Amino acid sequence: MLHKTLAFSCCLLVASTAWSQVVLVPNSPQIGSGNPVTAEPPVPRPAGTPCKVSLFSELEFANFTNKTFKYAPPAHCRGPWAKVVFTADFTVTAGNQFDRTAAFYLGNANLYYGTTAEPGATFSPSWHVERDVTDLTALFEVAQTGEADLGNFVGTSGGVLYNGLIYANAALEFYPLEHGTPKPDTPDLVIPLPDAAGGAATLDTTASLLMQTVQLPRNTERVLLDVIAQSQSGDEFWYTCVPNDVAAELESCGNTGFRETEIAIDGKAAGVAPVYPWIYTGGIDPFLWQPIVGIQTLDFKPYRVNLTPFAGLLADGRTHTVSIGVYNADSYFLATANLLVYVDPHAERVTGAVERNTLAAAPSPVVKENLETDASGNLSGSVTVSSARNFVVEGYVDTSHGRVETTVETELAFENRQTFSITASNYVQDITQSTTVNTDTTVDDGRARHTLRAWTSYPLVLNYAYITNANGSAKQTTQAEQHYLLTTQSADDPAGEPLARIDSKVESTDTLNFDVNGNFTGNTAQSSSARYREKDLEERCDGRSLEAVAGLLTSVVNDVGCHWGDPAAD
Repeated sequence: MLHKTLAFSCCLLVASTAWSQVVLVPNSPQIGSGNPVTAEPPVPRPAGTPCKVSLFSELEFANFTNKTFKYAPPAHCRGPWAKVVFTADFTVTAGNQFDRTAAFYLGNANLYYGTTAEPGATFSPSWHVERDVTDLTALFEVAQTGEADLGNFVGTSGGVLYNGLIYANAALEFYPLEHGTPKPDTPDLVIPLPDAAGGAATLDTTASLLMQTVQLPRNTERVLLDVIAQSQSGDEFWYTCVPNDVAAELESCGNTGFRETEIAIDGKAAGVAPVYPWIYTGGIDPFLWQPIVGIQTLDFKPYRVNLTPFAGLLADGRTHTVSIGVYNADSYFLATANLLVYVDPHAERVTGAVERNTLAAAPSPVVKENLETDASGNLSGSVTVSSARNFVVEGYVDTSHGRVETTVETELAFENRQTFSITASNYVQDITQSTTVNTDTTVDDGRARHTLRAWTSYPLVLNYAYITNANGSAKQTTQAEQHYLLTTQSADDPAGEPLARIDSKVESTDTLNFDVNGNFTGNTAQSSSARYREKDLEERCDGRSLEAVAGLLTSVVNDVGCHWGDPAAD
């Protein structure tokens, strides 16, 4: 039932408004505004005035043709740079339009990935995004071509007019390095996956792979992979899916409510990346996300997988394959990634090997079904899918400064539990999902041994009820709670303060009302809130809390202190 009503999300209103420019949105949320907003504060900037390079301006997206642009390094502030920040402003004209995927690339490497907001008959949303792209510095040192992928249909389809035009500006800000300040430790090489124009690769099934052949420098010392796997089409609401054998009676999608990104090198398992349950602005009920959008909806954060144990193998001078797949993909996911390579500047070549790899080729999820149908045909009960993976990957590299051994130990736990109550007039589906990843990364260079512990958690609660009244009218009530937690701590001092922490939470509720003929008559009881707190590696703390009612922002509270409780209990 949930999936039947989701189609409603993009087709509420039809209108037409001419537009010719992008609205620049203030960095600070504005009380009384209905524009899309998040509690995440702007990227912290170093002191000094940046050099700004425009990537494109007033670029219109009204079809599915990818747009190209030219980039050249800033002439008056060549690197190294203290920080590089990507910024973009978007506007959608008032009217009828779906949310769309937006991805910007430079030299085929991904700079930005997110989705757009949906407009209304008299509502033209505008929003601002920015991200720290300092790790992509190697890209910015040479002139090259970029690509803006934002497919958008404008016209009539199935008797429905889609007329929302999307416009965007994008730029890079380069902050000069102050005299005497060490330059950031950034990768020497950025290799895009896929390394071709056209953007992200489509993964329809578990067997579908984004596969890239690479030949890394002979002095490769460290390797990281920043990966994004975005759910689309039949997989958009993958966290609501159920096992295939009960999909028909539960009126839901199949392949269970479990998805996971798998990384392989030369066909052998090398790493795992959990899939975040992003919900787009048209998802389930568009009023849920006005004006406070879901976590990372407008700006996806890539998941970083440490492939350094494979550095010695990848530095052997031969070609290797790096592949990405999504377990249980069911038409379809989009995948893109950046391979970040660090080299030994004092050696022409290094040697090394993978010493241990206990990662299985695929997960082994466990499914439990507890469903009952009574004499009247009413169905109730629960469906649960869970997965647990514990593995160690260890390798070494003999460098100019000695042998460096890297060990990555990971514990990954996933559970998706759904309870149902289905009758002739009512459909209730409640989802509680948890994803946790504990990773210990140990580096031993013969002189010192340090372990960094990262704890990642993606809780999701989604309660959905479609109730038909006695007179034939109906209402759809949805409550959603998203959470994103990331803590980094020195395992050498487990009782000490975390080195870095992110705690982000969004809660939303809304009710859609329908008359006896199924026509939408309006929404009621809409409210939402968001909270974001962050402590970075430079001991800076920032945060913000937002509240909204009836689609308008009602409260903004900024919190720049390190006021932390137990994130697991918040």
